[in-house]
Amino acid sequence: MRISHLIAAASIAIGATTAFTAMPAMATGKVTCDAPKAEWKSRVALESKLKAEGWKIKKSKVDGGCYEVYATLPDGKFVEAYFHPVTFEKLYVSQRGKVLFRKAD
Repeated sequence: MRISHLIAAASIAIGATTAFTAMPAMATGKVTCDAPKAEWKSRVALESKLKAEGWKIKKSKVDGGCYEVYATLPDGKFVEAYFHPVTFEKLYVSQRGKVLFRKAD
């Protein structure tokens, strides 16, 4: 009886793991961008622009079709920021969950 319970539990665990790993990556929902990938400028170009403005970049990635950047601002604040991948327009900036900037719709 015990072995059958272990087999059942293992089957459930494997099924749940498979279901979750098959799901596509989801955006955070803070911001989404909709632009043809062929029109995107590179993340390296965005990082260069921000560095020229005094930002210290820790990491950047794509999230929700936008560029998401983790960086320290010139005033020392560590932030999470989103930029449009074609225009590099700043869309959203937060610090530890506190919204510092959100582009008006």
